[in-house]
Amino acid sequence: MDAQTRRAHAFKALHQRDGAFVIPNPWDAGSARMLASLGFEALATTSAGFAFSLGRPDAEGALSLEDTLGNVRAIVGASDLPLAVDLENGFADSPAGCAQALLQAAASGAVGASIEDATGRAEDPIYDFQLAVERIQASVTAVRSLGLPFTLTARAENLLHGRNDLADTIRRLQAFAEAGADVLYAPGLRTPEEVLAVVRAVAPKPVNVLMSGGLSLTVAELGALGVKRISLGSTLARAAYGAFYAAAQEIQGQGCFDLANQAMPFGQINQLFKN
Repeated sequence: MDAQTRRAHAFKALHQRDGAFVIPNPWDAGSARMLASLGFEALATTSAGFAFSLGRPDAEGALSLEDTLGNVRAIVGASDLPLAVDLENGFADSPAGCAQALLQAAASGAVGASIEDATGRAEDPIYDFQLAVERIQASVTAVRSLGLPFTLTARAENLLHGRNDLADTIRRLQAFAEAGADVLYAPGLRTPEEVLAVVRAVAPKPVNVLMSGGLSLTVAELGALGVKRISLGSTLARAAYGAFYAAAQEIQGQGCFDLANQAMPFGQINQLFKN
């Protein structure tokens, strides 16, 4: 069994054991190594965090598939942990395009990926229901051809795009589950009641919940609701950039360097990257 196949089996097993687990989101190889050093068991990329690291906005077509796959290869090279990739909408409208993106993600070393039903177009942000389902069906066919247990996550994006329709979100997740998706994910859930409704609607399939400020629940509380996987999206990247920006503002605005005392010691960071 090669290294990627071992990672794929390990990632699949995380979704099958009891309790919830956290899958944090590095935005580059360095942040991936830091997270791995803390004992996390798997990682997932963040399209927003990666875009910010390149000086680009998120979700406006600023990243290409080639950009994303290059980052996947860098993170896979920096860490032995299973890596799932945020493939946004598969960088294509067509089911065939989604399928091809997934095959390329696997070829780059990923053992999981998410496909969302957001179009990337502000005037028409969510794919028609039938097309959204067909995209997941094609994605399932693609990953099942790989010869390793690649974990496919299907995302329903209504709540992130001003469509506060939980019923339609659940309808989509149920259809994605029926199409064969391994994990279901509706970013933007706002209350424990909404989380529980999603978990019950797609059971026994595992559910990923995004913790990015809209919810105030612990790992234990989410686990008690039946959530299997907890991701952070761009939260860690924004926390890092927030600290950087605040320090720079202090220097420029006040002419002092107090925030330097809160910086992670050089030796500690340097040692992490030596291992």
